[in-house]
Amino acid sequence: MNILNQTGPDFLFEQDLIARGAVRIAGVDEVGRGPLAGPVTAAAVILDPANIPDGLNDSKKLTAKRREALEPLIFASAEVCIAHATVEEIDEINILRASHLAMERAVAGLGRVDHALIDGNMIPRDLAIPATTVIKGDGRSLSIAAASIVAKICRDRIMVELAQQYPGYGWETNAGYGSKSHISALQNLGVTPHHRRTFKPVHNML
Repeated sequence: MNILNQTGPDFLFEQDLIARGAVRIAGVDEVGRGPLAGPVTAAAVILDPANIPDGLNDSKKLTAKRREALEPLIFASAEVCIAHATVEEIDEINILRASHLAMERAVAGLGRVDHALIDGNMIPRDLAIPATTVIKGDGRSLSIAAASIVAKICRDRIMVELAQQYPGYGWETNAGYGSKSHISALQNLGVTPHHRRTFKPVHNML
C-alpha cells in the first residue's frame, strides 16, 4: 500500500508539534455553520498520544451509530471542552465570527493549551495561543476528527431537544438545516426564537 493513499486522519500534525516542544495540542472543529436554526457548536480536544481511540474520522464520514460508539471513548481518554455561540450572537456578529467565538470558548475551556490545530483556513482572531489551520482537518488530523465527532453529537442532541419544544420543523432529523420540510414548516408555522433571523430564508419570512 502506498502510504500517501491511506484514507482517514493521522497524528502527523500533532507529532510534528510535539517534536517542536508542544505538549498540550488541541484539535478544534465546529459544526452548525449552515443551519437556519440553533446554535453553532465547537469542540476542542487534547488527545493522549498513548491512548487514541481507534476509528476516529471526520464525523460526516461516520454513521450516527459509529459516532455514538466513539464519543464515550473520546471522553474517557482525552480532554474535551464543548462551547457554543447562540442564535442571538450569530445574528449580532455574523455566523463566521460566531463560529470562531465558539472555537475560542472551547479552547479557553481546556485551560493551558500549547498549540491549536484549527479545522479550516482561518485562525479565530481572539485565539490567544499559537495555532495552525488545517483545511479539511477533520479528515486529516486525529485531534480535529475527535473534535468534529463530539461537537456534532452535542449539537444534534441540542436540536433534538429543541424539536420537542418546537415540533413540526423536523429538527430531530435535519438538525436545523434548510431541508424542504424545514422551509415548508417555516412558511406554515412561522419563525421561532431559535431561528437565525439574518439568514436569508428566515429573514425573507419576517
